[in-house]
Formats: sequence, C-alpha cells, structure tokens
Amino acid sequence: MVNDNITYISHKNKLFNVNFKELWEYRDLILLFVKRNLTTSYKQTVLGPVWILINPLLSTVVFTVIFGVIAGISTDGIPQFLFYMSGNVLWNFFSSCLNKGSSTFISNSHIFGKVYFPRLCTPIAEMIYHFINYLIQTSVYVALVIFYAVTGANVHPNLLILLTPVLIFQTALLGMGTGLIISSVTTKYRDLSILVSFGVSLWMYITPVVYPVSQIPDFLRPLMLLNPVAPILEAYRCAFMGCGAFYWVYWLISLAVTAVIVMIGIVVFNKVEKNFIDTV
Repeated sequence: MVNDNITYISHKNKLFNVNFKELWEYRDLILLFVKRNLTTSYKQTVLGPVWILINPLLSTVVFTVIFGVIAGISTDGIPQFLFYMSGNVLWNFFSSCLNKGSSTFISNSHIFGKVYFPRLCTPIAEMIYHFINYLIQTSVYVALVIFYAVTGANVHPNLLILLTPVLIFQTALLGMGTGLIISSVTTKYRDLSILVSFGVSLWMYITPVVYPVSQIPDFLRPLMLLNPVAPILEAYRCAFMGCGAFYWVYWLISLAVTAVIVMIGIVVFNKVEKNFIDTV
C-alpha cells in the first residue's frame, strides 16, 4: 500500500531534468523567497525601496553627462536622458539576474545543506524579485516616453511594444541561465567569482547601452549584434522610441542562444547540485 503523504526524494538520473510540477508545488516557497528579498534588500536604509528608482536615475544622469555631454556620442536624435534610461533599465535587469544567479550555491549553502526543496526555486525567486524592481523602474521610463512624445520630441512608440513581454522574458532567462553556469563553476573555483563583476562590466560596454548601433562601423556591426543582449536592447528601444531598427534575424539568433544557455545552465546546475555541499 502506497502512502500518498510520503514524498520520495531520489537523485536525478537525467542531466536536463526540470520538474515543473514540483516547482509549481513549491510556489509558496518561491514567493516566500521573493518576500524575503524585498524585505531585506533595503532593511535599515534611510530611503528604503526608493533606491530602486534612485539607482537607475543617478546612473542615467552620469551616462548623460559623460557620454552625451562630454563625449558627445550621438543618440540618433532621441533625447539623451531617455536614450540612456532605456539602456540602463533593461541592462540593470539583465545584470541583476546574472549576478544573483551566479551566487546561487554560495549564498544559499546554509539552506541547501539543511532541507530539501527544488534548488531552482532560489534563482527563479531572484528573477521574480528583480522583475518587480524592473517594473517599478519601467513605470518611470514609460512616463518619460509619454512626456517626450506628447511634447513633440523625436519619440515614436509603435506596435513593436507588443513584443516587449517576450523581450523581457528572454532577458530574464538569458541572465538566469548565464548565472547558473557561472554559479556551477564558481562553486569549486571561488576565485573565478572575482571575474564575474569585471566580466559583466565589460559585457555592458560591448552592448549598445550607452551608444546606438548606428555608431558602430559597418564591418563590426554584425559581430556586435551576435551579442545576444544587443538585438534585445535594440528591439526594446525601437519599440518604445522608434529609434534604431529591429534586427529580427539577429534577434532570432539571440533567442536560439538564450535557449542553449538556459539548457546548459540547467544541465550543469543539476550536475553540481548533487555534491556541491562537499565543495562549497
């Protein structure tokens, strides 16, 4: 006789193994992790959650002064503050998913070693948490887009906005998948984690965050657009501001790369989680 109240836990035989039913059963735990992140991230701070808005606004001001005013980089006729805000908001979302995903094993080792739950719950919770931050920041960005459009600036939102949920979901998966790969490697080789922040900063500068693709020489542009984040960001700007172009071929390549990275991330994550507690 089988007791339905007993849960049997066994190791995963397949490398690519995602039990979506189990993840759904642990949805309350995921939401609990999200709530924990929301309450602890700005605990004992003067401004609290207001920092969610202050960070991208301050970064945008710095970018506008350095790259727009001092360096004089063209923004294709788009108001400089709005142009840099768009890149900032999306890039912060991607880099946050990547950075937090890359420390999954190390930052949660005290929990993983005591109780069982699907380990993917933690990076998924981090992704949801940063998505909430993204929504708050985007509300300001959308308000700026409406303001500039109404005042007659060269800002033209279009039907490509309908594609933005796909772009955001792809950005989250790309960041999380890359983070899972890094997390699995840095579990054993801790010194590699030092390179993560440097690598993310370098990745930002080879992505059109502070400059438009039109400023890239023609012979380098295809190479630039092979960066999986670049076509996402260009499509995002094209949707809200009507600047640049939607490079749909490169975006499809980016979709394929995202799918491969997520699959590789899950494979190495499943492989490492079996014995990570011995090396972390």
